[in-house]
Amino acid sequence: MSEIVSQLTRVRESLPSGVTLVAVSKTHPAEMIRQAYDAGQRIFGESRPQELREKYESLPRDIEWHMIGHLQTNKIKYIAPFVAMIQSVDSARLAEAIQKEAAKYNRVIDILLEIHVAQEETKTGWNLDELRDYLAGAPFAGLPNLRVRGVMGIATNTDDQAVIRHDFEALRHCFETLRPQFGEAFDTLSMGMSHDYRLAVECGSTMVRVGSSIFGERDYAK
Repeated sequence: MSEIVSQLTRVRESLPSGVTLVAVSKTHPAEMIRQAYDAGQRIFGESRPQELREKYESLPRDIEWHMIGHLQTNKIKYIAPFVAMIQSVDSARLAEAIQKEAAKYNRVIDILLEIHVAQEETKTGWNLDELRDYLAGAPFAGLPNLRVRGVMGIATNTDDQAVIRHDFEALRHCFETLRPQFGEAFDTLSMGMSHDYRLAVECGSTMVRVGSSIFGERDYAK
């Protein structure tokens, strides 16, 4: 058994039923993704549109690709024909641009609303009050090629478990607050990464994004 398969199995076994694993494969080569695929993993997360498209073209078509990184509006075109979910929708401008590209391909693209909860200004995402103001105008009724599935967020980069828990609880509150507006399809709370996904699950996460605990540390030089 390869190290990747061993680590993937370990992560899977640590997750309770009902929690979806997104294997974060960004910067890692297609050969490594293929090992996880052959072990049964089908959902993978990427953060660079061009890299995501290249991997889509070289790997099996039944992979469900998630865009999890900050997405520029001029890069949507690279992934709109096939991406299963865009988790990082952090502005009205981006949502409207995704709608435009999705309509070109007659697709409905699942999205998550990225909420800013971390105590770091560098993190992207909606402020909850701003998002509520935007949603008060029922904007998604005019975006028929988008399906809002839930919210996503990233906790503060710290070793302080109390701070991380606070961020996750804030995300869960956002999820529960917005859920009545969207109905049954609004079923995804994506939070938790390699270093904090267990705590995220404790706080109600239904989807975790785990990379280094499966594939090893990323090569940022790529």
